[in-house]
Amino acid sequence: MLAVTFLGTSAARPTVERNVSALALVREGETLLFECGEGTQRQMLRYGVSFALSEIFFTHFHADHFLGVIGLIRTLGLQARAEPITLYGPRGAKKLLGQAIQLGVERVPFEVEIREVKAGDTVESRGRGKGEEYAILVFATEHGGGSVGYALKEHERRGRFDAEKAKAAGIPEGPLWGKLAKGETVGLPDGRTVGPEGLVGPPRPGRSVVFTGDTRPCASVVAAAQGADLLIHEATFGEEEKDRAKETGHSTAREAAQVALAARAKRLVLSHVSARYSISAEELVNEARTVFPGTTVAKDGTTVEVPYSE
Repeated sequence: MLAVTFLGTSAARPTVERNVSALALVREGETLLFECGEGTQRQMLRYGVSFALSEIFFTHFHADHFLGVIGLIRTLGLQARAEPITLYGPRGAKKLLGQAIQLGVERVPFEVEIREVKAGDTVESRGRGKGEEYAILVFATEHGGGSVGYALKEHERRGRFDAEKAKAAGIPEGPLWGKLAKGETVGLPDGRTVGPEGLVGPPRPGRSVVFTGDTRPCASVVAAAQGADLLIHEATFGEEEKDRAKETGHSTAREAAQVALAARAKRLVLSHVSARYSISAEELVNEARTVFPGTTVAKDGTTVEVPYSE
């Protein structure tokens, strides 16, 4: 399973309905957190997101995107956590996050590693999930201060094993099928040696989820989101506020849709919605759908599953 749960979908400040930025990505039992705005730990409890996470990714260090890490680290310590945790962020992460986790009166009882990343870096999976592995690619965004976005891209999967062809070839069902499906050559009871050629199809693509964080629409985001199964793009403003969006380094819903269209993304979910819009933000969705029909807007608690394309 690969799914994203939105923990905070508001821009700069929280509202009654929307908390500030955070989302949890769950893949094959592993949880990754992207952004950690104030109150994120409460949202995790509310929406059933596991605290057994090992990595948090930050796109930039405006307060609404990282202040929640102070309380979250404290809570993990009070839960007698022993496992280390790694925090990733752009330039300045070591100083700012290092200072943040020192706030409070008690010592953090587990290791906290802080890694600074930049556009072009790759964070490899650590094998905690099941199935094929993945990498998280770091790409440039346009929000100032070296801001970045993250693209989770699964490695290619094995091709499909053709059971009918295996039966026709006289290969007995059982462990031999499993070995052939893994690409191994096997010896049959009748003395023949059979390889996977003709029995296993070509490699199949893995899934991809792209999270922009705050950004203007830009070529680097389009490149990172090429063919994405799910693009999560900020849409702080509607088109009537496009000048304000440009001044503040944000995007309108229509601009986010144009990025999705240019990237040939399969699905677009809008987030980071200004408090000026209604609870549902349908005006933003309608604006985006004129460009990219496969658009929805996230609400706090929304979970979006990402299936395999084939």
